Amino acid sequence: MSGEYFDDQTFSKVDFKKEPLKKGEYDHCKFINCDFSGVELSQFVFSECAFNGCNLSLATLNKTSLRNIVFRECKMLGLQYASCNQFGLSFTFENCLLSHSGFYKMKLKGTKFTNCVLREADFTESDLSGSVFDSCDLLDAVFSLTNLEKADLQTSYNFSIDPEKNKIKRATFSQAGLPGLLGKYELDIR
Repeated sequence: MSGEYFDDQTFSKVDFKKEPLKKGEYDHCKFINCDFSGVELSQFVFSECAFNGCNLSLATLNKTSLRNIVFRECKMLGLQYASCNQFGLSFTFENCLLSHSGFYKMKLKGTKFTNCVLREADFTESDLSGSVFDSCDLLDAVFSLTNLEKADLQTSYNFSIDPEKNKIKRATFSQAGLPGLLGKYELDIR
């Protein structure tokens, strides 16, 4: 990877559409209230970084490395995480808008989503085993051939998961979530 190296720096209220982020490796950096919307982030390396209150909607993530990243209160609509560098990929999301995001065929074991909006997100063929969806809105999210074994969806809502087309062994759901598992049977659950 060619580019510069940045360690333990804070970037606050920067509009990266107007002032492009220098291509390189960012280690232990903080991005606070920055605008990355539509920005080309291909082949950037982010390790141990925190993004707080940022807009990353429609940013390009081709071969982008995201290693142990925390996203808090970020707007991240339409991102295609499947195009990221999969080596060392790990992140958590807290209070983020992730609608229309693509996680196709990704290994996301143990990923934590807290209070996130994941409407129309695509988890087709992803491995979400042991992941936690805490108070997430999963309206029209796609789960097909998805591994949700030991995943926790107790407090999430609006999901539709076909137990016959997904691995859900030992996953945790609340009684209120039963319609999301049995919807295809058109049962009257009261």
